[in-house]
Amino acid sequence: MAKPFSEIGNDAIQSKGWLAAHKWLILRRVSQLGVLALFLLGPLAGIWIIKGNLSSSLLFDTVPMTEPVVFLQMLATGLVPATDAIIGVAIVAGFYFLVGGRVFCSWVCPVNMITDAAPWLRERLGIRGGARFSRNLRYWMLGMVLLLSAVTGTMAYEMFNPVSILHRGIIFGVGLAWSVVIAIFLFDFLVAKRGWCTHLCPMGGLYSVIGRYSLLKIAADKREACNDCMDCFIVCPEPQVIKPALKGAKKGLSPVILASECTNCGRCIDVCSEDVFSFGTRFNKYEKLGSEIGSAQKV
Repeated sequence: MAKPFSEIGNDAIQSKGWLAAHKWLILRRVSQLGVLALFLLGPLAGIWIIKGNLSSSLLFDTVPMTEPVVFLQMLATGLVPATDAIIGVAIVAGFYFLVGGRVFCSWVCPVNMITDAAPWLRERLGIRGGARFSRNLRYWMLGMVLLLSAVTGTMAYEMFNPVSILHRGIIFGVGLAWSVVIAIFLFDFLVAKRGWCTHLCPMGGLYSVIGRYSLLKIAADKREACNDCMDCFIVCPEPQVIKPALKGAKKGLSPVILASECTNCGRCIDVCSEDVFSFGTRFNKYEKLGSEIGSAQKV
């Protein structure tokens, strides 16, 4: 019998305490709200640490930052990007290449707070089922966005991009952003659980590609202590990435979650009462051991 959603993480709370069982979730919210606060400091308080928005910004009036999907749309339209835009995308892409591309999705993107709330409410109300989409659809969506830019000669997706609209709305006045918030919430709540972020968002698709070989990873270093409570699978926005690392010892698979779709959100660490998971690098000491075991099995 499936565990009631209200009991997910209870074992971790009892063994580690409430704060430790929500540490990474709390830090993520601090990060997301902190990023918004940095952008708001200028318009509200005249303290311009960072200017612009998540599409294009300038840090300390010196360091340019350009969102990679926006940059690719520029190229698709045939525009020649300015030097600042090239430097900006190199900085942003380089950062997420190191820390894990989809860290943007779980630690920066304001839409994530909405898409986390919808499945939480679904589970609380006992709503099951919904539309199913291929997780590869986000990559097709990325291709469609670039094709649309090439055909129209404009960065047309920015007119509909929920991340850009919501972020600009928060900074410069909500307006249309409310309709985007409601639409995304209702889609994830009524149509498909975690539908936008895990299946459709082209930005998530590109950040998955960028972070494919990133340095920062989560690993199931203590997977032998797993008690099969399944809490990590339930809270993970991309549960398919967990099994190879957690249950792959007999196949010689590394305990490092190497799948690029992992958002490095840390929820699996939070809810695990046995402390199976932890942050580390892709060069985890067990990764080499796993490869050696796998090679031995083939022989």
